[in-house]
Amino acid sequence: MISVRVVGPGRAGRSLAAALADVGCDVRALLGRGDDLTGAASGVDLLVLATPDAAIAEVAAAVRPEPTTVVAHLSGALGLHVLAPHPRRAALHPLVPMPSPEVGRVRLRSGVTFAVAGDPLVARLVALLDGKAITVADEDRPAYHAAACIAANHVVALLGQVERVAATVGLEVQDFLGLARAALADVADLGPAAALTVPAARGDEATLARHRAALPADELAAYDAGVALARRLAAQSRADRVAAAGRGVRS
Repeated sequence: MISVRVVGPGRAGRSLAAALADVGCDVRALLGRGDDLTGAASGVDLLVLATPDAAIAEVAAAVRPEPTTVVAHLSGALGLHVLAPHPRRAALHPLVPMPSPEVGRVRLRSGVTFAVAGDPLVARLVALLDGKAITVADEDRPAYHAAACIAANHVVALLGQVERVAATVGLEVQDFLGLARAALADVADLGPAAALTVPAARGDEATLARHRAALPADELAAYDAGVALARRLAAQSRADRVAAAGRGVRS
């Protein structure tokens, strides 16, 4: 049985603590602001720092190192250097939103992907959670985390734009969620290029012009950015098909 202590009783910390308890780990009481962290690494196999990124180095430095204890953080963007001076270090970043401890607890056990680095103990935890472990090196973590933010935060922000634009014609964002879910399912099944069906991919400039004329001025920059991304994806798809044809590969 793996013994775990979590520092940071926020949504991520409480989600992880509950999920690990569900799969049989010995999860000790969570520690938070105001607790003495000096001995936090004592008597456990793993100490998880579930704090904001800006606080990880300070919190790690406040904990007395233990030679047998793995100290890990949940950051997607930071490397292992922020966990100095602990000899056994690791990173464990779940690729799933955790809007509440109750939802996070379930999602962490739903077969999601975790970006791991450092001590192999965290990969064992991912296996216990029935997740998929991918190794991301320190130098690659900023780009990896940028992709994660685009996949989650930027998609949410775009749906915020859908909500605003839909409201101008008396509709709600819920009216468009079936479309969004189907598009994501197509990406999963076919890949982004094959799933793209927008006017920009077809070169339908008249429709794009009508869209721009109908949109409020403060929505145009985001709309134009989306069109540019769609054009880029469509152009790359065409280039890939041409290259495949040149190699005699059927698409």
